Amino acid sequence: MRSPFDQPGVEVKEGDYILSVNGLKLHSEKDPYAAFEGLSGKTVSLEISSTGKSDDAKELVIKCLTRQEEAQLRYLEHLENNRKMVDKLSDGQLGYIYMSNTSARGQLELVRMFYGQLDKKGFILDERFNAGGQLADRFLELLQRPVTYNLHWRHGKDHTNPIKTNTGPVGMLINGWAGSGGDGLPWAFQELKAGPIVGERTLGILVGPATGHQLIDGGTITVPGARLYDNDGHWFWEGEGVRPDFEVWDDPNIIMQGRDPQMEKVVEEVLKLTKENKHIMTPAPALEDRSAKGLGKKK
Repeated sequence: MRSPFDQPGVEVKEGDYILSVNGLKLHSEKDPYAAFEGLSGKTVSLEISSTGKSDDAKELVIKCLTRQEEAQLRYLEHLENNRKMVDKLSDGQLGYIYMSNTSARGQLELVRMFYGQLDKKGFILDERFNAGGQLADRFLELLQRPVTYNLHWRHGKDHTNPIKTNTGPVGMLINGWAGSGGDGLPWAFQELKAGPIVGERTLGILVGPATGHQLIDGGTITVPGARLYDNDGHWFWEGEGVRPDFEVWDDPNIIMQGRDPQMEKVVEEVLKLTKENKHIMTPAPALEDRSAKGLGKKK
C-alpha cells in the first residue's frame, strides 16, 4: 500500500502545488477535494508546480486511491508513527505491536509485528480501540512462549528452542473504546500478571458468544449466550471493564504536540522491567571433558 506519488519516476515532493485536475483549475474559494469528486480509483492528469506558478508547472499522470486504500494507508502510517515513537522513547530497546481486534486482522498484526522485532528487549502491546472478536488465549501464548531448551552448537551460534520467541517484559495500552475481545485480552493479561497495563478502563461488553436475530424492519439484535468468570470464581466486570494499573488520560492538548502520554508511561514502566534481563539467553556452561580421562576425574 503506497501513495500515488510514491512511485518510480514521479518527481513530486511535499510542499508542491496542484494547480489543476484533468484540466480544471483549482480555486482557493472551493474545497480542494471538490476537484477530485468522483475520481476515486481513476487515472487523472495533474498540473504540478513547485512554486505555485503555472510558468514552471508540469503535467503528471497518476491513479487516485480508492477510499478503502486511503484509509488503509493512513492506518498503516499511524502504526508506523507509533512504532517510531516507541523506538525513540525506549532508545531502540522496545518493540511495538498494535492489535486492532482479536480476530483475523489482529492475529495478522500480532504475528507480523512480534516476529519482526524479536531482537528487542521487550514489547508494548497496544490494544486501544480493539474491536474484539475471539478470546485471547492464542495471542497470549505467543507473547509468553517460554524457552524450553538452549542449543550450543559446535560450529554455529547458540540459540533457544523455540527459536522464535522473546522472553522480555510486555506492557499493554488500553482505553474506553476497546471492548468485547478487547475486554477479554487485557483481562487475561491481568490474570496472568503478564505486565503493566496503562491507559483508561475498557468498555466492559464481554458477554458472548451471541446469537443473531433478524428483525422485520431489516435490523438485527444479538442475545448473549455465555458469560466469563475467572479461576477464582469471579464474574467479569460487565458494564465496568478492565481497569489499568496506571490510569493515564490521553489529554488532547498533549496529543496535539505530537506526544502520547499513555505511550510515554507504558514505555517508562516496561524499561524498568528490562533491567531484570529476562530477555537475555542463558549462556552455555563451561565445556565438559567427555574423554575417558575426564570422566575418570569426575568419579
